[in-house]
Amino acid sequence: MSSPFPGMNPYLEDPDIWEDFHANLATEIQAQLTPSLRPRYVAALMPRVTYDEVVIQEARAIKPDVGVLQVSEYPVKGAVSAIAPAPLVASAAFEVPVRLHSIEIRETQTGLLVTAIEILSPVNKRPGHEAFESYQRKRRDVMRSEAHLLEIDLLRTGSRFPVVTPLPDAPYFIFLSRAGRRSKVEIWPLRIQDPIPMIPVPLREPDPDVPLDLNQAIHTIYDRLAYDLRIDYTRPPPKPDLPAEVGAWLQARLQAMKLP
Repeated sequence: MSSPFPGMNPYLEDPDIWEDFHANLATEIQAQLTPSLRPRYVAALMPRVTYDEVVIQEARAIKPDVGVLQVSEYPVKGAVSAIAPAPLVASAAFEVPVRLHSIEIRETQTGLLVTAIEILSPVNKRPGHEAFESYQRKRRDVMRSEAHLLEIDLLRTGSRFPVVTPLPDAPYFIFLSRAGRRSKVEIWPLRIQDPIPMIPVPLREPDPDVPLDLNQAIHTIYDRLAYDLRIDYTRPPPKPDLPAEVGAWLQARLQAMKLP
């Protein structure tokens, strides 16, 4: 079943889906761009791993009315003492790996980085997280170089690309910073109600931009990898809550497509 939304599907922001979607979207972008780049350029997938803390919710223990003591068949030297269970068990945060992917367009002959395409994830949009600090450094390094930066932000929460001009109220954004024109950032605000427009991917002059059909990439992997089977459309999208008018549009859209 195809995605019920013309552009980005907010249900794909679900933490249980996002990492898988993020990886597949990066791969699809790489595959889509490659025919337009060859032979002068290549698009390389750049995976990296960071860590995020999670806490498993505490489960209530049920104390049995009757305890059963199993006696060992083998003799134990010395006195046998009952081992006391811990009087308290607390929930603790522990780290899980988070896999991130970006795409780097490089010159075939020299290996020179021409364009960095970043698909943001929750951890590199969360101030205070080590992945946030790491991405800030990476963004600064690219901005100080001769490479272009295309930043795809398909998440409604977290920090945005640092621009002086106030951003419009939109759930998603695409930012393009061209080498040699750092003082001007091209911005595409994206609405849930609309398809994502064709985005330019700049190369080295005098080569023209190549088009990126991000909308097609999202819909292709949604269909091919059966994300509809992993999404419960009877529930609202992940937090944060949508504005009232967008939420009403979303419900009407799902009902028109007989979902749920």
